[in-house]
Amino acid sequence: MMGMSSRERLLSSLHCETPDRIPVSPQGLGRLDPNSHIAHRLIEETDIIIYSGGGVDPFMANSIRSRTITEGSSTITLYSTSKFELRRVTRSTEKTSACVEFPLKTREDVEMLLEVPYIPPREEQIEEAARRFIETKDWLGDRGLCMYGIGDAICFPATWLSPEDLCIMWHDFPDLILEMVEVANKRLLPFVEELCKRGVDAFRIVGGEYASVQLGPKAFDLLVKLPDKELVDVIHSFGALAYFHNHGPIMRYLEPIAEIGVDALDPLEAPPWGDCDIGEAKRILKGRVCIVGNLDDMEVLDKKSRDEVLEMGEELIEKAGPDGFVLSGTASGIYGERAAFNFLALAELVRKAGF
Repeated sequence: MMGMSSRERLLSSLHCETPDRIPVSPQGLGRLDPNSHIAHRLIEETDIIIYSGGGVDPFMANSIRSRTITEGSSTITLYSTSKFELRRVTRSTEKTSACVEFPLKTREDVEMLLEVPYIPPREEQIEEAARRFIETKDWLGDRGLCMYGIGDAICFPATWLSPEDLCIMWHDFPDLILEMVEVANKRLLPFVEELCKRGVDAFRIVGGEYASVQLGPKAFDLLVKLPDKELVDVIHSFGALAYFHNHGPIMRYLEPIAEIGVDALDPLEAPPWGDCDIGEAKRILKGRVCIVGNLDDMEVLDKKSRDEVLEMGEELIEKAGPDGFVLSGTASGIYGERAAFNFLALAELVRKAGF
């Protein structure tokens, strides 16, 4: 099979087929200037994956009023109804930002939020989200693959509760967290269906690591596997791609992820960042889920020499290729110029060697 475009090559691999050669896929442009020469080369010479999102929160949508206050390096968001007010604080530096205070802190807070009448996304909000995706997809064309990034249902409790409070509440009040996820999924599914109807044809699903890293296997089954299977069923009913993102130790979760029915999985991190044995992962997932990874963006691609990266890339291709494998990073989103040149070197290696 010869002459595939980058989009065709990626779709072939993501559907566990054997493309003309292994895709080499940066995920986004990291810290690069999108208008720079190196960014242009990545788009033209690799099989890049670009993410698009519409800025719509399907879980609360238009259900709660909010206002934002800036105080120095902190952004304070106040959510209010006639009965209560909640507060989120995000702190920023020159390089990053993080939530340092989460809105929900007690069981009573969660119960109050669940009692707020739900107002779903307006049609014009969904239209705008889909339009942004289509514009990015059309701009990229055959040079790569555009995916719509969505959080799955566990993202609702995990972004309104701190990591510590999520763990404690799952231990003390598991039925309440389960209710939050069930409510979130009922709101998410029709939103995704509407996006599909408007032409969104590839989704990157994030959120699984909130359970796999923080809560454990039982929580993963109840809070991720069951609702996400419904989500993937909706996506597949429109012929769209369902791509799953899950950081952290992954080996014990490979079978549950395969049971969700997703088409592909990233980043399958190698030790010491994760526990992935790529050969064993391939044995478990072969023919069912495409493997995307597993060169760490920061510790491998952005630090190791070209020769070291090429050697690691060849080893991964040997163990995970040629079918259902995309040679990629870990989707940190913050790789720099050194990693970009290493991606280009990997793409050249694959082209010349005909992997």
